[in-house]
Amino acid sequence: MLQNFTQQLIYQAKLSPEKVIINIHIDREYQQITYQDLVTGALAYQNRLIKNDINQGDIVVIILPHGKELIYAYFGCVLNGSIPSIMPYLTEKLIPDKYKQDLHALFSITQPECIITYQEFSNDLALTAKASEINSQVLLVEDIPFGKNGNLFKDFELNLAGWKKEGSEIALLQHSSGTTGLQKGVALSHRAIFNQLESYSDALKIQADDVIVSWLPLYHDMGLIAGFLMPIFMGIPLVIMSPFDWVRAPYLLMQAISTFKGTLCWLPNFAYNFCAKKIRSRNMDNVDLSSLRAVVNCSEPMRKNSHDMFSKAFAEFGFKQSAIATSYAMAENVFAVTQGGINEPVNYDVIDLVPFQEKGIANPNHGEEPSVTMVSAGKPIQGTEVKIVDKNGKILSERRVGEIILKSNCMLSGYYKREDATRKSFINNWFKTGDYGYLADEELYITGRKKDLIIVGGKNIYPKDIENIVMEINGVHPGRVVAFGVFNETKGTEDVVVIAEIEDDFKNNKDSIASQIRAKVTKESAIALRQVLTVDKNG
Repeated sequence: MLQNFTQQLIYQAKLSPEKVIINIHIDREYQQITYQDLVTGALAYQNRLIKNDINQGDIVVIILPHGKELIYAYFGCVLNGSIPSIMPYLTEKLIPDKYKQDLHALFSITQPECIITYQEFSNDLALTAKASEINSQVLLVEDIPFGKNGNLFKDFELNLAGWKKEGSEIALLQHSSGTTGLQKGVALSHRAIFNQLESYSDALKIQADDVIVSWLPLYHDMGLIAGFLMPIFMGIPLVIMSPFDWVRAPYLLMQAISTFKGTLCWLPNFAYNFCAKKIRSRNMDNVDLSSLRAVVNCSEPMRKNSHDMFSKAFAEFGFKQSAIATSYAMAENVFAVTQGGINEPVNYDVIDLVPFQEKGIANPNHGEEPSVTMVSAGKPIQGTEVKIVDKNGKILSERRVGEIILKSNCMLSGYYKREDATRKSFINNWFKTGDYGYLADEELYITGRKKDLIIVGGKNIYPKDIENIVMEINGVHPGRVVAFGVFNETKGTEDVVVIAEIEDDFKNNKDSIASQIRAKVTKESAIALRQVLTVDKNG
């Protein structure tokens, strides 16, 4: 790896200008992007950024739908030496008022110099920026002129601001996904990201014939790193589709793997269940999944039965159970902390249930006591160390459950303009993940999440946020609300359940208040709440 993003991109482009590095699914067909195309498209955005006095080190927020424009805009920022940050764009799946509130909170802290978006969203965006008291320029994709720019075989790159960036400088911002409120911007340096890519590609045993297939959103660390930056910077062909296309037609993923002979793919746990249950045989004619060597479970609690369901559903199409792999990852470490299932099958640890729940001890089960099966997330990748500590920071021995802390050469530079949050996240230079787990035979097992965090379809749901929303409803007793997650075996992810105590004067309106709770939480958070129980003080 070279020193920065621009140098690495230009290196790959000069090495193989006509190589098709991306096949992107647009309007029911795949369109090719070569390295020459990628640099040419990026230069169009970079030229516009220069024209608008957007400089090296300036934050540029990109709010665009899946497509070539998103890709070109991102690398236009890279060539310009600016700091790109992809955010979700407004779709029918998002509640407009809640979406604008989140953008307002983000803009207030991040203070971007520029926002790249599309015409339809520009007026709403301008109002949000004004409310956040920022003077961000808004660049529209419709105004970007495309044409032949530069010559990859001349030294034009020496005039690019991005070429001159130091490895220690911030390369990008990643924003964590929460239910409500402010999203913390994870600032990552060029050096940290390249360290991650080198270590993670080694853990994956990247081969010359690998092809990565991804439907993951690029505003998420799994999609951005594993399904975007890693293949482009390392010359691995990438097949990419919109997450919205995948949700509507999950068989597109399987068809793409078959067509392009995909070898690597990443899925959150719920996607294993979703694919197994939603994909019909009629959509799998001539599909061959035998090229897959790793389908990596990542980003939410992993379940063995989800792996079994997926393997059983697609075995007849050539899928090998040995291709199931696992990873523990987070934006603060760029992406992967651990990786399992590459050199040998994923380990499943069957442990005694009672001491695990009562004492935090993961004793191997020998068939005599009630048990629970834990899924290994694998071993730490090179350059990353993992330890388990108790509430006082004391290091725990193997098979003792505690908080996971880590130290690595790909750690975040900090939370952008959030020095307070950065300080609170470290103890003696070790990052406190807030996740809980244990080590056994050097492999990591994840057992829980900080503050009883609920993971719903890859979204981080904080119970307190939900509870605060519910307590605003007339008739709900303040402080008598609890929200929690219950794993849904069918969906392969967690459902949110709310229990609320109703005040005496409203006890005859419990059903009406339950309906209000569902509607309000669905409107003001990132979930569609369905399970609500309203009770009076006598139960």
